[in-house]
Amino acid sequence: MARSTAARTQMSRVQRPRLYEQLTQQILAYVESEKLGPGDRLPAERDLAEDLGVSRATLSQALVALEVLGVIDVQHGTGAVLVYRPSIASVIRALREHENRIPDIVEARETLEVKLAALAAERRTDEDLDHIESALSIMEREIAESGRGEHGDELFHQAVTASAHSSVLEQLMVFIGEMVLETRLESLGQPGRPERSLQSHRRILEAIEAGDAEAAATAMEDHIEMVSDVALLRSESV
Repeated sequence: MARSTAARTQMSRVQRPRLYEQLTQQILAYVESEKLGPGDRLPAERDLAEDLGVSRATLSQALVALEVLGVIDVQHGTGAVLVYRPSIASVIRALREHENRIPDIVEARETLEVKLAALAAERRTDEDLDHIESALSIMEREIAESGRGEHGDELFHQAVTASAHSSVLEQLMVFIGEMVLETRLESLGQPGRPERSLQSHRRILEAIEAGDAEAAATAMEDHIEMVSDVALLRSESV
Protein backbone atom coordinates (compact mmCIF):
# COMPACT_ATOMS: atom_id res chain seq x y z
CA MET A 1 0.00 0.00 0.00
CA ALA A 2 1.40 3.41 -1.00
CA ARG A 3 2.35 5.83 1.73
CA SER A 4 0.07 8.80 2.20
CA THR A 5 1.19 12.29 1.17
CA ALA A 6 1.12 13.37 4.82
CA ALA A 7 3.47 10.54 5.80
CA ARG A 8 5.86 11.41 3.00
CA THR A 9 5.99 15.11 3.89
CA GLN A 10 7.02 14.28 7.45
CA MET A 11 10.27 12.83 6.16
CA SER A 12 13.22 15.03 5.25
CA ARG A 13 16.04 14.23 2.93
CA VAL A 14 19.30 13.10 4.44
CA GLN A 15 21.80 15.92 4.11
CA ARG A 16 24.59 14.99 1.75
CA PRO A 17 27.98 15.74 3.29
CA ARG A 18 29.62 18.71 1.58
CA LEU A 19 33.05 18.35 0.06
CA TYR A 20 34.88 20.11 2.89
CA GLU A 21 33.19 17.76 5.36
CA GLN A 22 34.24 14.72 3.33
CA LEU A 23 37.81 15.98 3.16
CA THR A 24 38.03 16.76 6.87
CA GLN A 25 36.71 13.28 7.61
CA GLN A 26 39.39 11.74 5.40
CA ILE A 27 42.14 13.88 6.92
CA LEU A 28 41.08 12.92 10.44
CA ALA A 29 40.79 9.28 9.41
CA TYR A 30 44.40 9.52 8.23
CA VAL A 31 45.39 11.05 11.56
CA GLU A 32 43.77 8.15 13.39
CA SER A 33 45.22 5.46 11.13
CA GLU A 34 48.73 6.89 11.47
CA LYS A 35 48.23 7.38 15.22
CA LEU A 36 49.36 11.00 15.01
CA GLY A 37 49.34 13.04 18.20
CA PRO A 38 49.72 16.69 19.19
CA GLY A 39 52.84 18.17 17.63
CA ASP A 40 52.98 15.67 14.76
CA ARG A 41 53.09 17.07 11.25
CA LEU A 42 50.65 16.22 8.48
CA PRO A 43 52.03 15.35 5.03
CA ALA A 44 52.87 18.21 2.68
CA GLU A 45 49.81 19.68 0.94
CA ARG A 46 50.98 18.45 -2.45
CA ASP A 47 51.24 14.84 -1.23
CA LEU A 48 48.02 14.97 0.78
CA ALA A 49 46.07 16.46 -2.14
CA GLU A 50 47.37 13.73 -4.45
CA ASP A 51 46.43 11.00 -1.99
CA LEU A 52 42.91 12.42 -1.59
CA GLY A 53 42.45 13.04 -5.31
CA VAL A 54 41.67 16.76 -5.00
CA SER A 55 43.39 19.98 -6.01
CA ARG A 56 45.71 21.73 -3.58
CA ALA A 57 43.34 24.73 -3.55
CA THR A 58 40.45 22.48 -2.50
CA LEU A 59 42.54 20.76 0.16
CA SER A 60 43.72 24.12 1.44
CA GLN A 61 40.14 25.13 2.25
CA ALA A 62 39.58 21.98 4.30
CA LEU A 63 42.80 22.63 6.20
CA VAL A 64 41.72 26.21 6.88
CA ALA A 65 38.45 24.92 8.31
CA LEU A 66 40.40 22.61 10.65
CA GLU A 67 42.68 25.50 11.59
CA VAL A 68 39.71 27.70 12.46
CA LEU A 69 38.51 24.98 14.83
CA GLY A 70 41.96 24.78 16.42
CA VAL A 71 42.56 21.18 15.33
CA ILE A 72 45.70 22.05 13.38
CA ASP A 73 48.15 24.93 13.26
CA VAL A 74 49.25 26.00 9.80
CA GLN A 75 52.40 28.09 9.60
CA HIS A 76 54.31 29.26 6.57
CA GLY A 77 57.33 27.06 5.95
CA THR A 78 56.37 24.38 8.48
CA GLY A 79 53.10 23.00 7.11
CA ALA A 80 50.15 21.73 9.17
CA VAL A 81 50.85 20.54 12.70
CA LEU A 82 48.26 18.62 14.72
CA VAL A 83 47.20 20.49 17.87
CA TYR A 84 44.86 17.81 19.21
CA ARG A 85 43.09 14.72 17.90
CA PRO A 86 39.30 15.12 18.10
CA SER A 87 36.59 12.70 17.10
CA ILE A 88 35.36 13.00 13.53
CA ALA A 89 31.77 13.51 14.73
CA SER A 90 32.72 16.42 16.99
CA VAL A 91 34.60 18.16 14.17
CA ILE A 92 31.73 17.83 11.71
CA ARG A 93 29.35 19.20 14.33
CA ALA A 94 31.70 22.12 15.06
CA LEU A 95 32.13 22.83 11.33
CA ARG A 96 28.38 23.10 10.85
CA GLU A 97 28.04 25.34 13.90
CA HIS A 98 30.84 27.54 12.55
CA GLU A 99 29.20 27.68 9.14
CA ASN A 100 25.88 28.73 10.66
CA ARG A 101 27.60 31.39 12.79
CA ILE A 102 29.42 33.14 9.93
CA PRO A 103 26.44 35.21 8.65
CA ASP A 104 25.80 36.57 12.14
CA ILE A 105 29.45 37.53 12.53
CA VAL A 106 29.38 39.29 9.16
CA GLU A 107 26.23 41.17 10.18
CA ALA A 108 27.88 42.35 13.40
CA ARG A 109 30.97 43.49 11.53
CA GLU A 110 28.89 45.43 9.03
CA THR A 111 26.99 47.13 11.83
CA LEU A 112 30.08 48.12 13.82
CA GLU A 113 32.98 48.53 11.42
CA VAL A 114 31.22 50.61 8.77
CA LYS A 115 30.33 53.16 11.46
CA LEU A 116 33.84 52.97 12.93
CA ALA A 117 35.40 53.74 9.53
CA ALA A 118 33.17 56.79 9.12
CA LEU A 119 34.04 58.05 12.60
CA ALA A 120 37.73 57.40 11.96
CA ALA A 121 37.57 59.67 8.91
CA GLU A 122 36.10 62.42 11.05
CA ARG A 123 38.21 62.00 14.19
CA ARG A 124 41.55 60.47 13.26
CA THR A 125 44.81 62.13 14.26
CA ASP A 126 48.15 62.04 12.47
CA GLU A 127 49.28 59.43 14.99
CA ASP A 128 46.24 57.32 14.16
CA LEU A 129 47.14 57.44 10.46
CA ASP A 130 50.67 56.32 11.29
CA HIS A 131 49.29 53.27 13.10
CA ILE A 132 47.01 52.34 10.20
CA GLU A 133 49.86 52.71 7.69
CA SER A 134 52.14 50.65 9.92
CA ALA A 135 49.58 47.85 10.00
CA LEU A 136 49.35 47.87 6.21
CA SER A 137 53.14 47.68 5.94
CA ILE A 138 53.16 44.63 8.22
CA MET A 139 50.42 42.95 6.19
CA GLU A 140 52.21 43.73 2.93
CA ARG A 141 55.45 42.22 4.28
CA GLU A 142 53.68 39.08 5.49
CA ILE A 143 52.11 38.55 2.07
CA ALA A 144 55.42 39.20 0.30
CA GLU A 145 56.89 36.41 2.43
CA SER A 146 54.14 34.04 1.20
CA GLY A 147 52.07 34.42 4.34
CA ARG A 148 48.38 35.26 4.58
CA GLY A 149 48.82 38.58 6.32
CA GLU A 150 46.48 37.79 9.21
CA HIS A 151 48.52 39.65 11.84
CA GLY A 152 48.70 42.81 9.74
CA ASP A 153 45.01 42.44 8.94
CA GLU A 154 44.14 42.28 12.63
CA LEU A 155 46.34 45.30 13.40
CA PHE A 156 44.71 47.28 10.58
CA HIS A 157 41.19 46.79 11.89
CA GLN A 158 42.32 47.52 15.44
CA ALA A 159 43.97 50.75 14.25
CA VAL A 160 40.84 51.86 12.39
CA THR A 161 38.75 51.10 15.48
CA ALA A 162 41.11 53.11 17.70
CA SER A 163 41.02 56.02 15.21
CA ALA A 164 37.25 56.34 15.71
CA HIS A 165 37.82 57.32 19.36
CA SER A 166 34.58 55.67 20.47
CA SER A 167 35.13 53.72 23.69
CA VAL A 168 31.83 51.83 23.58
CA LEU A 169 32.18 50.71 19.95
CA GLU A 170 35.76 49.71 20.70
CA GLN A 171 34.58 47.54 23.59
CA LEU A 172 31.99 45.90 21.32
CA MET A 173 34.74 45.06 18.80
CA VAL A 174 36.77 43.47 21.59
CA PHE A 175 33.70 41.44 22.56
CA ILE A 176 33.34 39.94 19.06
CA GLY A 177 37.10 39.69 18.52
CA GLU A 178 37.35 35.90 18.81
CA MET A 179 34.47 35.43 16.38
CA VAL A 180 36.02 37.86 13.90
CA LEU A 181 39.23 35.84 14.12
CA GLU A 182 37.31 32.84 12.78
CA THR A 183 36.20 34.74 9.68
CA ARG A 184 39.65 36.32 9.27
CA LEU A 185 41.37 32.94 9.00
CA GLU A 186 38.58 31.66 6.77
CA SER A 187 38.76 34.65 4.44
CA LEU A 188 42.54 34.98 4.16
CA GLY A 189 42.72 31.27 3.36
CA GLN A 190 40.91 31.88 0.04
CA PRO A 191 43.21 31.87 -3.02
CA GLY A 192 44.29 35.41 -3.88
CA ARG A 193 42.34 36.90 -0.97
CA PRO A 194 45.29 38.36 1.02
CA GLU A 195 46.32 40.55 -1.92
CA ARG A 196 42.75 41.70 -2.58
CA SER A 197 42.21 42.41 1.11
CA LEU A 198 45.37 44.52 1.22
CA GLN A 199 44.18 46.60 -1.73
CA SER A 200 40.80 47.02 -0.04
CA HIS A 201 42.49 48.19 3.14
CA ARG A 202 44.38 50.83 1.19
CA ARG A 203 41.13 52.26 -0.17
CA ILE A 204 39.78 52.51 3.38
CA LEU A 205 42.96 54.28 4.51
CA GLU A 206 42.77 56.75 1.63
CA ALA A 207 39.21 57.71 2.57
CA ILE A 208 40.09 58.06 6.26
CA GLU A 209 43.17 60.12 5.42
CA ALA A 210 41.03 62.40 3.21
CA GLY A 211 38.54 62.86 6.03
CA ASP A 212 35.72 61.56 3.83
CA ALA A 213 33.36 59.73 6.20
CA GLU A 214 30.95 58.60 3.48
CA ALA A 215 33.74 57.18 1.31
CA ALA A 216 35.33 55.47 4.32
CA ALA A 217 32.02 53.83 5.24
CA THR A 218 31.46 52.67 1.66
CA ALA A 219 35.01 51.33 1.38
CA MET A 220 34.63 49.39 4.65
CA GLU A 221 31.24 48.03 3.60
CA ASP A 222 32.71 46.84 0.28
CA HIS A 223 35.65 45.32 2.13
CA ILE A 224 33.50 43.33 4.55
CA GLU A 225 31.33 42.11 1.68
CA MET A 226 34.43 40.91 -0.15
CA VAL A 227 36.12 39.19 2.78
CA SER A 228 32.85 37.53 3.79
CA ASP A 229 32.81 35.52 0.57
CA VAL A 230 34.18 32.28 2.05
CA ALA A 231 34.18 28.72 0.80
CA LEU A 232 32.04 27.37 3.64
CA LEU A 233 29.11 29.44 2.41
CA ARG A 234 29.33 28.32 -1.22
CA SER A 235 27.12 25.37 -2.03
CA GLU A 236 29.35 23.97 -4.78
CA SER A 237 32.78 24.41 -3.24
CA VAL A 238 34.69 23.36 -0.16
